[in-house]
Amino acid sequence: MNFTPVGGAGAHEGYCLIKSVEKKQTAKGVPYLDLILADNSGEISAKLWDYKETPSNKFKAFDFVKVRGSYVPFNDTIQFRVERIRHVLPEDEVAIEDYVPSACLTGDVMLAEVEKIVGSFADEELKKLTFAVIEENREKLLYWPAAKNLHHAVRSGLLMHTLSILRLARGVCDIYKFVNYDLLCAGAILHDIAKIEELQASETGIASEYTVRGNLLGHLVMGAINIDRIGTSLGISPETLTLVEHMLISHHGTPEFGAAKLPMFIEAELLSQLDLMDARLYEMRAAVEAVDEGAFTPRQWALENRNLYNHGKAPDGGVDLTEA
Repeated sequence: MNFTPVGGAGAHEGYCLIKSVEKKQTAKGVPYLDLILADNSGEISAKLWDYKETPSNKFKAFDFVKVRGSYVPFNDTIQFRVERIRHVLPEDEVAIEDYVPSACLTGDVMLAEVEKIVGSFADEELKKLTFAVIEENREKLLYWPAAKNLHHAVRSGLLMHTLSILRLARGVCDIYKFVNYDLLCAGAILHDIAKIEELQASETGIASEYTVRGNLLGHLVMGAINIDRIGTSLGISPETLTLVEHMLISHHGTPEFGAAKLPMFIEAELLSQLDLMDARLYEMRAAVEAVDEGAFTPRQWALENRNLYNHGKAPDGGVDLTEA
C-alpha cells in the first residue's frame, strides 16, 4: 500500500479504496470494523478497533477514504491498524484515478474524442441518435467500468473499450471502402451503453454486482430497448433504428455467448469481431504480464483454458489506451 510515514512512531497515512468492510464484535462484545483496503499497489487487511458508529462515519465497500494508522504483525502477515478514517473530501484535491485501477486517459478526454467522431458523421439520423444516447448517460459514462470482472473492469473502462473499437474501426474503413463508417462507429459507441444499467457501480468505477434488470435482460436487450425508445422520441426512421438495434443484439456473435441474432450485415459482423478482438487482447495482456518472461500463464478459462506464453519481446508501435 502506498501509505506515507507521518508523525513518527510508525504511523502512516494515505488514500485508498475500501474493498470490503464488515462490522464485527470482539469476544468482549466491543464493535470493530474488519476491512480490506486497496489502492493501485495492492491490498491489505485492516482493523478499526473500538468502532463507534455515527451518521458521519458509516462506511461501505468501494468508499474512497483517507486513513491513518500503523502496520502490525498478525499471524505471519502484516495487518494495518486503523486509527483514523474518513471519506475523501473535495478539498483533499486528490484524483481517484491515482488510487483505483483506471484507464490511462480520463473520461473527459475519451468522451471528447468520441463526440468528435460523432460530430463528423455524414448520416444526420445516426448523429442525432448517438448524441442523444450519450447525453442521457453522460455523467455515468465518464467513470463506468465495462465489466465486473475480466476485460476493462476499471474506472472509465467502458469509454476505454468504446474508444479502442472506434480507433480500430477507422483503420478497418481505410482498408475496406465498402463499409459504412458512420453505422459501424454508431454501433461501436452504443453497443455496450446499457452496461450502465446492467452493472451496479459507484464513482470509484468499480462494479460491485449486476442489477436485477441486468441479470434478467442483459445489456444487449436493454440497449436495443433504449435505442428504440430514444430513437422513436426523436423521430428516427424505423430503418435506421432496426440496423442499430440489430448491431446491439448481435454483437456477441453467437447465441452461445448471448447474441439474440447472428450478425446479418457487414457492419454488424465487424462490430462483433472488433469487440471480441479488443476484449481478448485486454485479457491476454493482463494474463501474460502477470508471469515472467519465458513462462506460461495458468489456464485462462475466459480464453478457452489456454496457457498463454510471455515471449518478452517489447512492443514497437501503436497507441495504447492502457498506459499513460
